[in-house]
Amino acid sequence: MVDDVFTPGIKAGRLEQGAYAAQFSDLHPPLDHHEALVAADRCYFCHDAPCITACPTDIDIPLFIRQIATGTPDAAAKTILGQNIMGGMCARVCPTEQLCEQSCVREVAEGKPVLIGQLQRYATDHLQQQGIHPFTRAGATGKTVAVVGAGPAGLSCAHRLAMLGHDVVVYDARPKAGGLNEFGIAAYKTPNGFAQDEVDWLLKIGGICIETGKALGEGLTLDALKAEFDAVFLAIGLGGVNALGAEGEDKDGVTDAVDFIAELRQSSDLTALPIGRDVVVIGGGMTAIDAAVQAKLLGALNVTLVYRRGRDRMNASPFEQDLAASKGVRIVTHAVPVAVHGNGAVREIEFEYVDGAMKGTGEMLRLPADQVFKAIGQTLQGDGLPDLEGRKIAVTGAGRTSVKGVWAGGDCASGGDDLTVTAVAEGRDAAMDIHAVLSA
Repeated sequence: MVDDVFTPGIKAGRLEQGAYAAQFSDLHPPLDHHEALVAADRCYFCHDAPCITACPTDIDIPLFIRQIATGTPDAAAKTILGQNIMGGMCARVCPTEQLCEQSCVREVAEGKPVLIGQLQRYATDHLQQQGIHPFTRAGATGKTVAVVGAGPAGLSCAHRLAMLGHDVVVYDARPKAGGLNEFGIAAYKTPNGFAQDEVDWLLKIGGICIETGKALGEGLTLDALKAEFDAVFLAIGLGGVNALGAEGEDKDGVTDAVDFIAELRQSSDLTALPIGRDVVVIGGGMTAIDAAVQAKLLGALNVTLVYRRGRDRMNASPFEQDLAASKGVRIVTHAVPVAVHGNGAVREIEFEYVDGAMKGTGEMLRLPADQVFKAIGQTLQGDGLPDLEGRKIAVTGAGRTSVKGVWAGGDCASGGDDLTVTAVAEGRDAAMDIHAVLSA
């Protein structure tokens, strides 16, 4: 018998078996051929197009849209992938409504931008589904590079280096490559195993060896890598999760949102994945939104997302906030957790409302909860790293660190905005800088 949404506690199978596929179907179904042509026809093909400036990877957006409009989607894909080798994933998860589409002349004039993200997906999918890899390796340079971390930054760097003729070994702590694309993004954004399909397609360039189950401090040291390889690129992400700082947060049922998302992404049977009846998510970024929405899609009765500041300060985009609300997620702002209540396991979580200066008001809020997900930011982990800036690896230029021969990029490096598309750009740019140094 199905444990429906009203059953208390953390239970699996809250929905009828057939409901899960519908709940976790593609958030933005792909454009068909006719839809793509109609969407492409709306582009003005601007000179000095503001959408290019807004794209962290500097894709020539008017050019690739013109190529779609003239019936050459594979040429469009090559235009995209030449700047962003993970253009297929970025088309699915990039906040285009805040970047290229927000800058679109159509958006400014009419409030309805060209569908740049969906057109990008149309082109890249058209090419990748044929198994075609549009790039070939240059002649072998005899140089070798170690890349630590097989997420967007690491894979982007590895691909560009391999294309330039270097041999690359990519190390990753997880059992498979992909990083946050594979383990940290909501399942409804990248269904049907797309993340791994993209990795497999990317590796068709050749010259890249992936070694999983290896991390800095666990069989790898920076000194050893420097001794063995001509250059090292660190793309280790942020492995630690910040603590709530609330009394009783060690109770059963209080877990990290990133772990929940990873478990869901790797699950082969969502009916077997347990979820609480009353779920509280603490945080205001994309991880918090992804956890909250997916908890609701799994059948949680009440899902509340609580953030310490106002909605205008949330890292999650307005689109993502509206998506959460549309799925039935309640968003509470200006509240900080102070205590987790329960006898061994969480039963309630208590918050204090705060003002704009983050000072407590004395007003309290208690929410029933049998499951609490922490999504309040991640921290850098690792020993023997280059110099830090704040809580990340300090970099200058195209990712150079304080250690000669070592570069860094992605979430672990200072600067940037923790987006997949930014990580791809940083990996690409570091690879070009590494190539220039190795070729000197």
